[in-house]
Amino acid sequence: MNKEENINGFKNIRIVDNFYQTSSFFPMPTTLIGTLDEKGNTNLGAYSLCFPYYIAGKDYYAMVLCCRNSSNTAKNILRTKKCSINFITDNRKYFKEAVRLGYPGETTEEKMKDCLFTLVDGKRSKDSTEKYPKVIKEAFQVFECTWISSLDGADNDVVKEEYFSPFHDFNGITSEHGAHFILKIDNILLKPKHYDAIIDGVKSSDFPNVPVDYGYRDSKYFWYTKSRRARKEKIPKSKGISLDTVKYAAARIDPEVKFTDEACLKLVKVPRVFLNTVLKGCVSWAKENNVSLITEKEMAIIQDKRNKEKK
Repeated sequence: MNKEENINGFKNIRIVDNFYQTSSFFPMPTTLIGTLDEKGNTNLGAYSLCFPYYIAGKDYYAMVLCCRNSSNTAKNILRTKKCSINFITDNRKYFKEAVRLGYPGETTEEKMKDCLFTLVDGKRSKDSTEKYPKVIKEAFQVFECTWISSLDGADNDVVKEEYFSPFHDFNGITSEHGAHFILKIDNILLKPKHYDAIIDGVKSSDFPNVPVDYGYRDSKYFWYTKSRRARKEKIPKSKGISLDTVKYAAARIDPEVKFTDEACLKLVKVPRVFLNTVLKGCVSWAKENNVSLITEKEMAIIQDKRNKEKK
Protein backbone atom coordinates (compact mmCIF):
# COMPACT_ATOMS: atom_id res chain seq x y z
CA MET A 1 0.00 0.00 0.00
CA ASN A 2 1.15 3.53 -0.75
CA LYS A 3 2.10 5.54 2.33
CA GLU A 4 0.28 8.83 2.76
CA GLU A 5 1.28 12.08 4.38
CA ASN A 6 0.25 12.89 7.91
CA ILE A 7 -3.18 14.61 8.04
CA ASN A 8 -3.75 16.14 11.47
CA GLY A 9 -2.45 13.00 13.14
CA PHE A 10 -4.04 10.56 10.65
CA LYS A 11 -2.88 8.85 7.46
CA ASN A 12 -5.25 8.19 4.59
CA ILE A 13 -5.05 4.50 3.61
CA ARG A 14 -6.08 3.03 0.27
CA ILE A 15 -9.46 1.25 0.42
CA VAL A 16 -9.29 -2.22 -1.12
CA ASP A 17 -11.42 -5.39 -1.24
CA ASN A 18 -12.45 -6.66 2.20
CA PHE A 19 -11.69 -3.16 3.55
CA TYR A 20 -13.04 -4.05 7.01
CA GLN A 21 -9.98 -6.22 7.59
CA THR A 22 -7.46 -5.12 4.95
CA SER A 23 -7.75 -1.34 5.33
CA SER A 24 -9.06 -0.93 8.88
CA PHE A 25 -9.62 -2.43 12.30
CA PHE A 26 -13.32 -3.28 12.52
CA PRO A 27 -14.67 -5.20 15.54
CA MET A 28 -17.06 -7.97 14.55
CA PRO A 29 -19.03 -10.81 16.17
CA THR A 30 -17.99 -14.43 15.76
CA THR A 31 -20.90 -16.60 14.61
CA LEU A 32 -21.36 -20.04 13.16
CA ILE A 33 -24.10 -20.25 10.55
CA GLY A 34 -25.92 -23.58 10.45
CA THR A 35 -27.53 -24.60 7.15
CA LEU A 36 -28.81 -27.82 5.56
CA ASP A 37 -26.88 -29.45 2.72
CA GLU A 38 -28.54 -31.40 -0.11
CA LYS A 39 -28.67 -34.54 2.07
CA GLY A 40 -30.33 -32.71 4.96
CA ASN A 41 -27.20 -32.64 7.12
CA THR A 42 -26.30 -29.54 9.14
CA ASN A 43 -23.30 -27.63 7.82
CA LEU A 44 -21.50 -25.04 9.98
CA GLY A 45 -19.69 -22.06 8.47
CA ALA A 46 -17.91 -19.29 10.39
CA TYR A 47 -19.04 -15.73 9.66
CA SER A 48 -18.44 -12.33 11.20
CA LEU A 49 -20.26 -10.14 8.67
CA CYS A 50 -23.62 -10.78 10.30
CA PHE A 51 -25.45 -7.81 11.82
CA PRO A 52 -28.94 -6.57 12.86
CA TYR A 53 -30.91 -5.23 9.87
CA TYR A 54 -34.59 -4.60 10.77
CA ILE A 55 -34.76 -3.67 14.46
CA ALA A 56 -38.14 -1.91 14.77
CA GLY A 57 -41.18 -0.70 12.84
CA LYS A 58 -41.58 -3.85 10.69
CA ASP A 59 -43.76 -6.94 10.98
CA TYR A 60 -40.62 -8.91 11.81
CA TYR A 61 -37.03 -8.49 12.95
CA ALA A 62 -34.09 -9.40 10.75
CA MET A 63 -30.35 -9.88 10.42
CA VAL A 64 -28.20 -9.41 7.32
CA LEU A 65 -25.51 -11.93 6.39
CA CYS A 66 -22.75 -11.12 3.89
CA CYS A 67 -20.92 -14.07 2.32
CA ARG A 68 -19.35 -15.52 -0.82
CA ASN A 69 -22.04 -16.75 -3.20
CA SER A 70 -19.98 -19.87 -3.90
CA SER A 71 -19.85 -20.93 -0.23
CA ASN A 72 -21.74 -23.92 1.10
CA THR A 73 -23.65 -21.54 3.37
CA ALA A 74 -24.87 -19.37 0.48
CA LYS A 75 -25.81 -22.39 -1.64
CA ASN A 76 -27.73 -23.98 1.23
CA ILE A 77 -29.65 -20.77 2.03
CA LEU A 78 -30.52 -20.32 -1.65
CA ARG A 79 -31.92 -23.86 -1.72
CA THR A 80 -33.70 -24.10 1.66
CA LYS A 81 -34.07 -20.48 2.91
CA LYS A 82 -33.24 -21.73 6.42
CA CYS A 83 -30.35 -21.13 8.80
CA SER A 84 -29.34 -20.83 12.44
CA ILE A 85 -26.96 -18.14 13.73
CA ASN A 86 -24.95 -19.55 16.63
CA PHE A 87 -23.02 -17.20 18.93
CA ILE A 88 -20.03 -18.74 20.72
CA THR A 89 -18.05 -17.59 23.75
CA ASP A 90 -14.39 -16.55 23.68
CA ASN A 91 -13.10 -19.99 24.68
CA ARG A 92 -9.90 -20.34 22.66
CA LYS A 93 -10.68 -23.86 21.46
CA TYR A 94 -14.06 -22.61 20.19
CA PHE A 95 -12.45 -19.84 18.16
CA LYS A 96 -9.87 -22.26 16.79
CA GLU A 97 -12.70 -24.54 15.67
CA ALA A 98 -14.54 -21.57 14.12
CA VAL A 99 -11.45 -20.76 12.06
CA ARG A 100 -11.29 -24.38 10.88
CA LEU A 101 -15.00 -24.41 10.00
CA GLY A 102 -14.54 -21.18 8.06
CA TYR A 103 -11.96 -22.68 5.70
CA PRO A 104 -13.49 -22.88 2.19
CA GLY A 105 -13.64 -25.83 -0.18
CA GLU A 106 -14.60 -28.71 2.09
CA THR A 107 -17.84 -30.67 1.82
CA THR A 108 -20.22 -30.93 4.76
CA GLU A 109 -19.04 -34.50 5.41
CA GLU A 110 -15.38 -33.44 5.45
CA LYS A 111 -15.68 -30.42 7.74
CA MET A 112 -18.29 -31.85 10.13
CA LYS A 113 -16.65 -35.29 10.58
CA ASP A 114 -14.71 -34.33 13.72
CA CYS A 115 -16.60 -31.17 14.67
CA LEU A 116 -15.90 -30.02 18.22
CA PHE A 117 -19.43 -28.69 18.76
CA THR A 118 -22.50 -30.68 19.76
CA LEU A 119 -25.45 -30.31 17.40
CA VAL A 120 -28.98 -30.45 18.86
CA ASP A 121 -32.50 -29.64 17.70
CA GLY A 122 -33.67 -26.04 18.02
CA LYS A 123 -37.20 -24.78 18.63
CA ARG A 124 -38.24 -24.97 14.99
CA SER A 125 -37.34 -28.66 14.82
CA LYS A 126 -39.47 -29.31 17.91
CA ASP A 127 -42.41 -27.30 16.53
CA SER A 128 -42.49 -28.83 13.05
CA THR A 129 -42.08 -32.08 11.14
CA GLU A 130 -40.08 -30.14 8.55
CA LYS A 131 -36.30 -30.41 8.73
CA TYR A 132 -34.31 -27.42 10.02
CA PRO A 133 -30.61 -26.82 10.71
CA LYS A 134 -29.51 -28.02 14.11
CA VAL A 135 -28.09 -25.57 16.65
CA ILE A 136 -24.88 -25.60 18.66
CA LYS A 137 -25.41 -26.77 22.23
CA GLU A 138 -22.31 -24.88 23.43
CA ALA A 139 -23.57 -21.54 22.03
CA PHE A 140 -24.77 -18.97 24.54
CA GLN A 141 -27.35 -17.66 22.05
CA VAL A 142 -28.93 -18.83 18.79
CA PHE A 143 -31.08 -17.01 16.22
CA GLU A 144 -33.22 -19.35 14.10
CA CYS A 145 -33.87 -17.58 10.80
CA THR A 146 -35.62 -17.72 7.44
CA TRP A 147 -34.30 -15.95 4.34
CA ILE A 148 -36.79 -13.37 3.00
CA SER A 149 -36.12 -13.98 -0.69
CA SER A 150 -38.95 -11.70 -1.83
CA LEU A 151 -36.95 -8.57 -0.91
CA ASP A 152 -35.07 -6.90 -3.78
CA GLY A 153 -36.63 -9.34 -6.24
CA ALA A 154 -34.39 -12.24 -5.19
CA ASP A 155 -37.14 -14.89 -5.41
CA ASN A 156 -35.64 -16.53 -8.49
CA ASP A 157 -32.02 -16.67 -7.29
CA VAL A 158 -30.71 -20.23 -7.47
CA VAL A 159 -27.38 -22.02 -7.09
CA LYS A 160 -25.13 -21.55 -10.13
CA GLU A 161 -21.50 -22.15 -10.96
CA GLU A 162 -21.08 -18.50 -12.02
CA TYR A 163 -23.17 -15.37 -11.64
CA PHE A 164 -23.43 -12.49 -14.11
CA SER A 165 -25.01 -9.05 -13.93
CA PRO A 166 -27.52 -7.60 -13.35
CA PHE A 167 -27.13 -8.16 -9.63
CA HIS A 168 -29.40 -7.25 -6.73
CA ASP A 169 -28.67 -4.25 -4.54
CA PHE A 170 -28.99 -5.71 -1.04
CA ASN A 171 -30.54 -9.21 -1.01
CA GLY A 172 -29.67 -12.44 -2.79
CA ILE A 173 -26.83 -12.49 -5.33
CA THR A 174 -25.36 -8.99 -5.13
CA SER A 175 -22.12 -9.28 -7.15
CA GLU A 176 -20.04 -11.67 -9.21
CA HIS A 177 -18.69 -13.26 -6.03
CA GLY A 178 -20.93 -11.94 -3.24
CA ALA A 179 -24.32 -12.54 -1.64
CA HIS A 180 -26.38 -10.81 1.03
CA PHE A 181 -29.22 -12.52 2.86
CA ILE A 182 -31.90 -10.66 4.81
CA LEU A 183 -32.78 -13.20 7.49
CA LYS A 184 -36.05 -13.00 9.39
CA ILE A 185 -35.53 -13.95 13.03
CA ASP A 186 -38.02 -16.69 13.89
CA ASN A 187 -36.71 -17.50 17.38
CA ILE A 188 -34.04 -16.25 19.75
CA LEU A 189 -32.79 -19.04 22.02
CA LEU A 190 -30.79 -18.15 25.14
CA LYS A 191 -29.08 -20.20 27.81
CA PRO A 192 -31.04 -19.89 31.12
CA LYS A 193 -28.51 -17.58 32.79
CA HIS A 194 -28.69 -15.02 30.00
CA TYR A 195 -32.46 -15.41 29.61
CA ASP A 196 -32.95 -14.65 33.31
CA ALA A 197 -30.64 -11.64 33.06
CA ILE A 198 -32.71 -10.07 30.28
CA ILE A 199 -36.00 -10.73 32.08
CA ASP A 200 -34.92 -9.86 35.64
CA GLY A 201 -32.23 -7.25 34.96
CA VAL A 202 -28.55 -7.65 34.15
CA LYS A 203 -25.49 -7.55 36.36
CA SER A 204 -21.94 -7.30 35.13
CA SER A 205 -21.41 -11.02 35.69
CA ASP A 206 -24.47 -11.90 33.56
CA PHE A 207 -22.97 -10.82 30.23
CA PRO A 208 -21.56 -13.66 28.10
CA ASN A 209 -17.84 -13.65 27.34
CA VAL A 210 -17.84 -13.06 23.60
CA PRO A 211 -14.86 -12.81 21.23
CA VAL A 212 -14.27 -9.66 19.20
CA ASP A 213 -13.10 -10.75 15.76
CA TYR A 214 -10.71 -8.59 13.67
CA GLY A 215 -10.63 -10.90 10.67
CA TYR A 216 -8.04 -12.53 8.46
CA ARG A 217 -4.65 -10.76 8.42
CA ASP A 218 -0.97 -11.42 7.65
CA SER A 219 -2.06 -14.10 5.15
CA LYS A 220 -1.69 -16.56 8.04
CA TYR A 221 -3.93 -15.74 10.99
CA PHE A 222 -7.40 -14.82 12.14
CA TRP A 223 -7.20 -12.31 14.97
CA TYR A 224 -9.55 -11.88 17.91
CA THR A 225 -9.60 -10.57 21.47
CA LYS A 226 -11.12 -12.19 24.53
CA SER A 227 -13.96 -10.55 26.41
CA ARG A 228 -13.51 -8.39 29.47
CA ARG A 229 -15.96 -7.86 32.30
CA ALA A 230 -18.87 -5.68 31.22
CA ARG A 231 -18.98 -2.19 32.67
CA LYS A 232 -21.91 0.18 33.04
CA GLU A 233 -22.19 3.94 32.72
CA LYS A 234 -25.22 5.79 34.08
CA ILE A 235 -27.20 7.94 31.66
CA PRO A 236 -26.84 11.62 32.66
CA LYS A 237 -29.95 13.06 34.28
CA SER A 238 -29.77 15.96 31.85
CA LYS A 239 -30.71 13.52 29.07
CA GLY A 240 -34.26 13.31 30.43
CA ILE A 241 -37.06 15.48 29.09
CA SER A 242 -39.19 17.99 30.97
CA LEU A 243 -42.80 17.47 31.98
CA ASP A 244 -43.78 20.41 29.78
CA THR A 245 -42.19 18.71 26.76
CA VAL A 246 -44.16 15.51 27.40
CA LYS A 247 -47.41 17.44 27.93
CA TYR A 248 -46.86 19.39 24.70
CA ALA A 249 -46.31 16.18 22.68
CA ALA A 250 -49.16 14.31 24.41
CA ALA A 251 -51.64 17.10 23.71
CA ARG A 252 -50.94 16.85 19.97
CA ILE A 253 -50.58 13.11 19.50
CA ASP A 254 -54.31 12.37 19.00
CA PRO A 255 -57.45 14.55 19.20
CA GLU A 256 -59.54 11.79 20.84
CA VAL A 257 -57.18 10.69 23.63
CA LYS A 258 -55.90 13.02 26.35
CA PHE A 259 -53.26 12.57 29.08
CA THR A 260 -53.31 13.92 32.65
CA ASP A 261 -50.23 15.61 34.07
CA GLU A 262 -49.67 12.61 36.36
CA ALA A 263 -49.68 10.27 33.34
CA CYS A 264 -47.23 12.51 31.48
CA LEU A 265 -44.93 12.50 34.50
CA LYS A 266 -44.48 8.74 33.97
CA LEU A 267 -42.82 9.46 30.62
CA VAL A 268 -40.18 12.04 31.50
CA LYS A 269 -37.45 9.39 31.48
CA VAL A 270 -38.29 8.28 27.94
CA PRO A 271 -35.55 9.44 25.51
CA ARG A 272 -36.87 12.30 23.38
CA VAL A 273 -36.33 10.37 20.14
CA PHE A 274 -38.72 7.61 21.33
CA LEU A 275 -41.38 9.82 22.94
CA ASN A 276 -43.80 9.94 20.00
CA THR A 277 -43.53 6.17 19.52
CA VAL A 278 -44.36 5.58 23.19
CA LEU A 279 -47.25 8.04 23.11
CA LYS A 280 -48.69 6.37 20.00
CA GLY A 281 -48.52 3.03 21.79
CA CYS A 282 -50.46 4.52 24.71
CA VAL A 283 -53.08 5.93 22.33
CA SER A 284 -53.40 2.57 20.57
CA TRP A 285 -54.04 0.84 23.92
CA ALA A 286 -56.55 3.53 24.92
CA LYS A 287 -58.60 3.11 21.75
CA GLU A 288 -58.58 -0.67 22.07
CA ASN A 289 -59.98 -0.27 25.59
CA ASN A 290 -62.39 2.61 24.92
CA VAL A 291 -60.39 5.03 27.07
CA SER A 292 -60.41 8.73 26.21
CA LEU A 293 -58.41 10.01 29.21
CA ILE A 294 -55.16 8.34 30.25
CA THR A 295 -54.46 8.92 33.94
CA GLU A 296 -51.74 7.59 36.20
CA LYS A 297 -53.87 4.46 36.70
CA GLU A 298 -54.11 3.68 32.96
CA MET A 299 -50.42 4.42 32.50
CA ALA A 300 -49.59 1.82 35.17
CA ILE A 301 -51.72 -0.74 33.30
CA ILE A 302 -50.00 0.09 30.00
CA GLN A 303 -46.53 -0.18 31.53
CA ASP A 304 -47.43 -3.46 33.24
CA LYS A 305 -48.66 -4.84 29.92
CA ARG A 306 -45.41 -3.77 28.24
CA ASN A 307 -43.31 -5.45 30.96
CA LYS A 308 -45.27 -8.69 30.56
CA GLU A 309 -44.79 -8.61 26.78
CA LYS A 310 -41.03 -8.31 27.31
CA LYS A 311 -41.16 -11.49 29.39
